[in-house]
Amino acid sequence: MKDIQNFNPLKAQIVFSNESREEESFHQKELVQLFPYGLSVTTDATRPFLLFKDEAHQYTLPVAVSAIDAGVAMSQSNKMILESSPHKFTALMLESLGIEIKQAVFVEIKGAHQYLRLYISGHPQTNSLKLRADEAMSLCLYLGVPLFATKSFIGRSRVMNAEVEGGAQNIQNFGLMDKGSGYLN
Repeated sequence: MKDIQNFNPLKAQIVFSNESREEESFHQKELVQLFPYGLSVTTDATRPFLLFKDEAHQYTLPVAVSAIDAGVAMSQSNKMILESSPHKFTALMLESLGIEIKQAVFVEIKGAHQYLRLYISGHPQTNSLKLRADEAMSLCLYLGVPLFATKSFIGRSRVMNAEVEGGAQNIQNFGLMDKGSGYLN
């Protein structure tokens, strides 16, 4: 797949293709390091996106997360409040066991989920774990784990799917997203 560099036509409507692939194989030199950039909420407010950019701001990777994980990531990044995170215990446990997450690499897309592989040191039986990205993002950010993806993965993560956008619009048409229908009014 050739490099996809112009994402301007995609604007804020970022969804995943239905394409399922096996885990991506890569060489370290093919990876683009990504840094937290912001949070985007599209028409589907239940699935916000953490946005990551490379150092030159040439590539943007949207990562769909739960509203809870997005909130944790945002509160952890707020330097104006006392440091607090639900990941404090996990960090202390990993440190006491001598286990360190060296890097996280986005490796697979299955349906509407991205997966990343965490490369670890200090564990006696394994050197990596594959997890859904939405289950690991705020922990990776809290621990300061370097995040990487290939250009191909970044491009595939930004593919538009009109059916999903249309599905979100249909939910709104049924009134499921109306004010007063959820827990927060």
